[in-house]
Amino acid sequence: MFVDPLNAPEASPTLPQTIAIQGELGSNSHLAALQMLSGHPMAPVILPCALSAEVIDAVLTGRASAAILPIENSLHGSVAEHYDLLLDHPIRIDAEGLLRIRHNVIAAPGVALAEIRHILSHPVALSQCRRYLAAHPQAVAMPFYDTAGSVKHLMQNGLRDTAGIAPALAAEQYGASVLVDGIEDNQENYTRFHLLRRADAPAVATEANKLSLAFAVAHRPGTLVAALQALAAAGADLTKIESRPVPGTPWEYMFYVDFRFTGAAAADRALAALASHCRAIKELGRYAAA
Repeated sequence: MFVDPLNAPEASPTLPQTIAIQGELGSNSHLAALQMLSGHPMAPVILPCALSAEVIDAVLTGRASAAILPIENSLHGSVAEHYDLLLDHPIRIDAEGLLRIRHNVIAAPGVALAEIRHILSHPVALSQCRRYLAAHPQAVAMPFYDTAGSVKHLMQNGLRDTAGIAPALAAEQYGASVLVDGIEDNQENYTRFHLLRRADAPAVATEANKLSLAFAVAHRPGTLVAALQALAAAGADLTKIESRPVPGTPWEYMFYVDFRFTGAAAADRALAALASHCRAIKELGRYAAA
């Protein structure tokens, strides 16, 4: 489920939104942005960035009105770097969405599958298509920096013995052809995306029922248990917990949690209950659960 938190009163409905993504045009992040803003009168302008830190910088400097970043894949797990970026910068989560991931073999028009000798893609995509790759040993799998970037590369260089594994949107973006669709090992393959805006951006009117936050507790036995018990006692429905090391402080951790709630007052009570057990806490965003 995707919502359109950018179609807010302060934004002109006749102007496209500029959305920063990590990766090339035609990537899953690009696809997520299109689906998330499908209710807007104009398609968003996508600003591709090489690094996730550049995505955040684009929002903070105003080059983009918002960003789309993946936070978790149902098979591969969490994107640790993006948790760190959420903590370190004045960024707010305004929405989340789930995207069904489909991996496709894509090549230049007119190329037959039997001609393929190399298959390029991001290492995560390759790892999620092991069965297909094992069944086609004549094509050597080679890691590449980006799924859609692999299609861009083979089209720009006129490669006719090379295919990429990427979303079908990449074939459309670069004029390539899908040779085989849906080659992923597991069809229950979803990526959860966050839509991010500056923390000082005007609030978006949504029926929020989910909250993400980061907190740290004293390095003593039982402190994490006490913090989680406080959340439970306040009625928070914990849906995820993730730990990340605190830079410069070995063996101490920042904990990231998502929890569901009913009503803003319930969320505030949960935060207040948690704060008494924490030495640091940062609310990352309230939004409608996907």
